[in-house]
Amino acid sequence: MPDISLTTLVFLCLAAAAAGWIDAVVGGGGLLLLPAMLLGLPHVQTAQILGTNKAVAIVGTSGAAITYVREAPVQVKTAVRIGLAALAGSMGGAFFAAGISSEVLRPVIMVVLLGVAAFVMLRPTFGTATDAERRTVTRTRTIAAIVLVGGGIGFYDGLVGPGTGTFLVLALTAVLHLDLVTASATAKIVNICTNGGALAMFAYQGTVMWQLAAVMAVFNLAGGMFGARMALRKGSEFVRGVLLVVVFSLVAKLAFDQWTA
Repeated sequence: MPDISLTTLVFLCLAAAAAGWIDAVVGGGGLLLLPAMLLGLPHVQTAQILGTNKAVAIVGTSGAAITYVREAPVQVKTAVRIGLAALAGSMGGAFFAAGISSEVLRPVIMVVLLGVAAFVMLRPTFGTATDAERRTVTRTRTIAAIVLVGGGIGFYDGLVGPGTGTFLVLALTAVLHLDLVTASATAKIVNICTNGGALAMFAYQGTVMWQLAAVMAVFNLAGGMFGARMALRKGSEFVRGVLLVVVFSLVAKLAFDQWTA
């Protein structure tokens, strides 16, 4: 446990709860939690922040996944296949993550976020797939989802992390024609695998602050389970709205941080 003040600990726990809620609704809770940890723990090595973030996130993601599986039409078989590819990819990404600095992280995350926002805004029907579209999903598309979505996004998750859940939702919706709620539910299972692979590598490298992670994980779990229930009640339009609000808010925040750095 790093030597931090009570105020900082409370700030990090609240950020973990909010990130759990965001991650459960639309993915990308790390886009809030990672900047919060970089801000609250400026003297901690980036690799330790990334490793601790994974230890926190896997708990909240697991809680959200359990909630979704109980109540949503999750494609468990497909999710597990993509998840296994993602696990391998995330371990590879985590292996190279030790050399990443916070100065590099901010602009990378900003570019990624702007890309997400542009995609969603240019696709008004995003996340509202019809039955006819779902029937066009071929074996080739499924294999592409396993290799590209699982391996590619998994590698990104291990290397950088923030936005992985959001990218999974986007990719599953685009490639497999899932509606937003189903895509979000399926992404949670995949995200458990990516978090688990990256966490295993970070733990092996000794870059996880386990005591801090345990405290923050409790709040992340509560936020994740609450967010999953809300997404199930309110549907795809609610999820899409949250996605855009989160993306633009975080772009503004990161741009300000980069400008004042």
